[in-house]
Amino acid sequence: MADVHMAPTAGRFEVRVTSDSHFSWVRTRLSLERTMMSWQRTAVALIGFGFAIVQYLEHLQQLSGARTAYLPEAPRYLGLALIACGILALLISIWQYRWSLRYLWGEPFTPIAGVTKEGKQTPVTAVAIVLILIGLFAFFAVLLRLT
Repeated sequence: MADVHMAPTAGRFEVRVTSDSHFSWVRTRLSLERTMMSWQRTAVALIGFGFAIVQYLEHLQQLSGARTAYLPEAPRYLGLALIACGILALLISIWQYRWSLRYLWGEPFTPIAGVTKEGKQTPVTAVAIVLILIGLFAFFAVLLRLT
């Protein structure tokens, strides 16, 4: 018969220290990584589309024979809004990721998470921070018309 250790209860449920609960914890941890990468893909798309809209529509307005736009600054504002949404999405994703990590490594789940916390850091947070910096550069490039 297997030796089953019981971890302290976490409110409504018990955490049993078994191999299947450990692998369930690992699946949840990997799911958290996939969620973070989904946030990053969405943010990159928002930042990229925002920058592309500004570049394309401003170039279109400068063509000879092009009709004068009713709201010539609208593409710039739309691009800034999309870039800002991308940056905000990255900030929210980092907050959600760190909150979820603290929960998964919290007291009720420590026995099933593993013996040490080594390796719990992955590059997704660093990638998110780099993307925030790229987004800020794009935002200020459009805002200050550096492009």
